[in-house]
Amino acid sequence: MNDAALDLTAKTNPDITGDFDLLATADAAMIAVDRLLAQAEQALAARVAPEGKVNAGLLDEEQMAAHGFAWYRTYGESLRQLLAWGRRLEAQDKLNEAERLTIQIGFGEYLAQMAGGIALSQVEVIRPADLGLGADAVREFQIDAVATLIAANSADAKKTLGAMLADGTTLDPAYEDEMLTMMVEQFDRFTAEKVVPYAHDWHLKDELIPIEVIEEMADLGVFGLTIAEEHGGLGLGKTAMCVVTEALSRAYIGVGSLGTRSEIAGELIQIGGTPEQKAKYLPKIASGEILPTAVFTEPNTGSDLGSLKTRAVKDGDSYVVNGNKTWITHASRSDLMTMLVRTNPDEAGYRGLSMLLAEKPRGTEDNPFPAEGMTGGEIEVLGYRGMKEYELAFDNFTVPAEQLLGGEEGQGFKQLMSTFEGARIQTAARAVGVAQNAFDIGRQYALDRVQFGKALATFPRVSCKLAWMAVETMIARQLTLFSAVEKDSGRRCDIEAGMAKLLAARVAWSNADNALQIHGGNGYALEYQISRVICDARILNIFEGAAEIQAHVVARGLLARGLGGRN
Repeated sequence: MNDAALDLTAKTNPDITGDFDLLATADAAMIAVDRLLAQAEQALAARVAPEGKVNAGLLDEEQMAAHGFAWYRTYGESLRQLLAWGRRLEAQDKLNEAERLTIQIGFGEYLAQMAGGIALSQVEVIRPADLGLGADAVREFQIDAVATLIAANSADAKKTLGAMLADGTTLDPAYEDEMLTMMVEQFDRFTAEKVVPYAHDWHLKDELIPIEVIEEMADLGVFGLTIAEEHGGLGLGKTAMCVVTEALSRAYIGVGSLGTRSEIAGELIQIGGTPEQKAKYLPKIASGEILPTAVFTEPNTGSDLGSLKTRAVKDGDSYVVNGNKTWITHASRSDLMTMLVRTNPDEAGYRGLSMLLAEKPRGTEDNPFPAEGMTGGEIEVLGYRGMKEYELAFDNFTVPAEQLLGGEEGQGFKQLMSTFEGARIQTAARAVGVAQNAFDIGRQYALDRVQFGKALATFPRVSCKLAWMAVETMIARQLTLFSAVEKDSGRRCDIEAGMAKLLAARVAWSNADNALQIHGGNGYALEYQISRVICDARILNIFEGAAEIQAHVVARGLLARGLGGRN
């Protein structure tokens, strides 16, 4: 397919819903997108892989270009999945005006940013020239299809979509399995009754999510979604996990994140555990009888897991653990710690690390850490409060040797890496849920708040904000679902999962910020829910790989893939 075949011409003011074949035009635009991305990859590879293999030092020196390339490729994949969503809707005869406008606005905005510059953060913008692309490359990119879609992203188009959304129109996610829709409806009913009316109070009082809510989530199968049926789980895939996580996080990120700990622990044990460990722990994790927590991060290490210092020394039939951990979520009320430790001090970096399955008694408010050899203190945080964060200290804390994951030392980092795809997909789903929640809250306030005799939702600046929030949330949702489908299909998806997490986290923060702006001064008042949501949204750009780390990993993976897998 090419421009000549489509006979498209750029229009300075296309009709609101487009006087052109939208999906065919988007198809043609993807040709230009792929060409621009190929040129960008070639230019970056020349700078950081001059000998045909990525040079880590050069990649560090070229961080701006590398991270910018990761974002450009993320935009490219986002557009591809937005188009795929449109094709599914068309096949189901559900491509209605709101969905068409979503594709039109989404394509127009992302294409314009690719031509002019993508914001890596509020203070960093990467432009084609920063990627090593000259003016000729940008001109070649702006073919008729691209120009048409950019022009079609008009204020009128956004106002029209915004008005439809204000009137109650919802966008169809086009799930390929009706079961997923039924699951969303089930969890929407649960959260409407048991979470939404109480979440803000939990946040303001900095309280743990009530154990009764956790027990009901366990009854609904949240903690065993992806655990195999033979071990007491539901045996579903990451796609189902995504839609459930989004639905829960739409109500409150803390509830959506409760499943993360069980997801990580379950996957660690399913992939790396011995038969005895699987039989012992997986059924209890799936049922919610055991609440796990991930104990990986240490002070002064952050994302540099290779520099972990917490020691586990083999002493007879036990490991004796000494060291400090920090940012441990839900640590007091958990029963099982998946603990990354250094068992071989002579092996630098990742090779000396092992994973322990360390049991502990569940703490109480009066005695949060009753285990011998273990102490801890709460870290007070802005948001993400429902499970609480802790720093932990281990002083001759003992773990039976049989609790070494997989029964072999030195496999800890490899075992942890096996869960990164799933963890990032789930984090992206949490971010989509938060983004949707911010939109919902902003929309409702814009309808309820009257100024100058009119509802805020009728003012163009507000209406356009709501439209873009909905559009970008759908883009992030489709990219996240795509990464989950790739995972469920057995294909490596570390890059796709990283892209989904990278984009969805930014969308959650952007939506929360825009929803607060719609609230005006009231948004700054603690009594309004949006004050909680913006605090919750902010963490998403940091945990499970900060945005900078995520972009670095994506860029390196893309380059290695382009160089034939050499790294």
